[in-house]
Amino acid sequence: MTTATHPHMPLGRGAPEALEVTEAAREAEWTLPSFVADLFMGRLRTDLVMPFPEQDEADRREGEAFLGKMTTFLKEHVDPDEIDRTGELPAHVIQGLARLGCFGMKIPKAYGGLGLSHTNYNRVIQLLGSYCGSTAVWLSAHQSIGAPQPLMLFGTEEQKRKYLPRLAQGTISAFALTEPGVGSDPAHMLTTATPVDGGEAYVLNGEKLWCTNGPVAEVVVVMARTPSVTVGGKERTQITAFLVEKRMSGFEVAHRCDFMGLKGIQNGVLKFRNVRVPKDHIIWGLGQGLKLALITLNAGRIAIPAGSVGTTKRCLQIMRTWAKERKQWGGPIGKHEAVAVKIGEMAATTFAMEALVDLASALVDRKSGDIGLEAAMAKLYCSEACWRIVDDAVQIRGGRGYETARSLRARGEAAIPVERMLRDTRINLIIEGTSQIMRLFIAREALDAHMRLVGRLIGPGSLAAKLQTALAAAARYAIWYPRQWVYWAGWPRHARFGRLASHLRFVERTSHRLARMLFHAAVRHQTGLAKRQQLLGRLVDVGSELLVMTAACAKAQALVRLQPSEQSPVDLADVFCRLARRRVAANLRGVRRNEDRATYRIAQEVLSGRFTWLESGIV
Repeated sequence: MTTATHPHMPLGRGAPEALEVTEAAREAEWTLPSFVADLFMGRLRTDLVMPFPEQDEADRREGEAFLGKMTTFLKEHVDPDEIDRTGELPAHVIQGLARLGCFGMKIPKAYGGLGLSHTNYNRVIQLLGSYCGSTAVWLSAHQSIGAPQPLMLFGTEEQKRKYLPRLAQGTISAFALTEPGVGSDPAHMLTTATPVDGGEAYVLNGEKLWCTNGPVAEVVVVMARTPSVTVGGKERTQITAFLVEKRMSGFEVAHRCDFMGLKGIQNGVLKFRNVRVPKDHIIWGLGQGLKLALITLNAGRIAIPAGSVGTTKRCLQIMRTWAKERKQWGGPIGKHEAVAVKIGEMAATTFAMEALVDLASALVDRKSGDIGLEAAMAKLYCSEACWRIVDDAVQIRGGRGYETARSLRARGEAAIPVERMLRDTRINLIIEGTSQIMRLFIAREALDAHMRLVGRLIGPGSLAAKLQTALAAAARYAIWYPRQWVYWAGWPRHARFGRLASHLRFVERTSHRLARMLFHAAVRHQTGLAKRQQLLGRLVDVGSELLVMTAACAKAQALVRLQPSEQSPVDLADVFCRLARRRVAANLRGVRRNEDRATYRIAQEVLSGRFTWLESGIV
């Protein structure tokens, strides 16, 4: 777990400095295609996601075999409610997971791992998400954002040979970025790494907060400030990634944190006091730490939506049984519209969520596109949808949804853990980028093409350079902008999708409208656009719905192609798209008609103390 407030759009005091640091860590240009990036520019690149990238048969069989072993192990050895009660993952469970190879699922076979595809890895996380959130976090924190991922992406061959076999066998790892006083703001990071012995080693000093697996990790990737460099006459903060081992003198586990849910995870405060780290423990290079963190998080983020899908599937299973068995008002509650509609939405949304995760996972495996935006949207969309579904499950279960599984079992009822699932799920809207920060990150990336031009026009530079930029921009927009108004998105576009064709036409039409609105917002607000967070949030939510609609339609078509007589995937995709279109319409209306300014004003007056009278009558 990291609560990384994604630094692409920093806010508050010191924002300009933080922006410079993080902008330096971004890629200079888009080098690989991105379906979402094009969507925000008014281009529906169906060729990037269609036909739906189905898992090949050999890879699917490999995944099925491992999932079978994992299912057996979980049923026989893992008691999620006992883990929740005691706050501990038993040693025999950890050892059993290590013997299965669970700590090396993504590590290549050449280094002692299982070498699972990203698709199969996320299928495992989905399975765990349906059963025990704490166990899922132990494994995903180790592999999605712990040491294996950055080492596989950026480690030297010597580093890989030294660490990956150990990590695959069960040596636990963690990722340390967040700090108590500054969160994940790179410009104000307090942990430092000072070169000694002529640069042959670094002395690490600082404190890190909310490091998942940190209290039990033997290897930790630590982000620290190394001496600044001068670029273009200005000092630039350098963030560097170090491999730090627990055995190193000065490494201290200061505190294990306790949370609302996920009681069995190990998460805590790590302190480093004059920890001497050899130079060859630097991953990728000096000053590359922040870029390493951003790239590592891209693929790692998909683990959260994968686990969310597992949770929603389990909720759907529970609701299907409960709504048939529970009788109220003269019949099963599933026959009553108020409950039935919730279950229908639950099923349609679960299908769309799984389509999105499958798509994102396949794109990672193919390595043919930039998946930063897709991963961010998957994390944002699935974490929020999962929370709504679990909340609905609690509501439908009523008092039994609020009661713990242990209490239900003690009085002779089925120990259905909806209450635990609610507590465990809530963190997904916070970790690895809060929902608010994710929307800002996605907006920043979506606006990239426009803001680069704006930056060159209003930033430092000669008049001649700015004139050249202005002429290039005028030529570009003279072609691009009319295309956002004049296009054909009617019949027979997407006719091969049958009943779902109208939804894809809606996606195409709305992508043009979304592109226009983003462009108008960039022109109107320019660099001040970062402060219009509600506006950006609505537009990002529109883009997210369009992505998930596309994934759901593509997945449904792929399933029907395999079994033409089975139309249930089309039914689910159709209902999901109908619901999504209503949400899109509401967000688009909200761009122009909203109460943002009035509500913001009230908030500032609350903070100034004007409404303290409203707080009377409480303890």
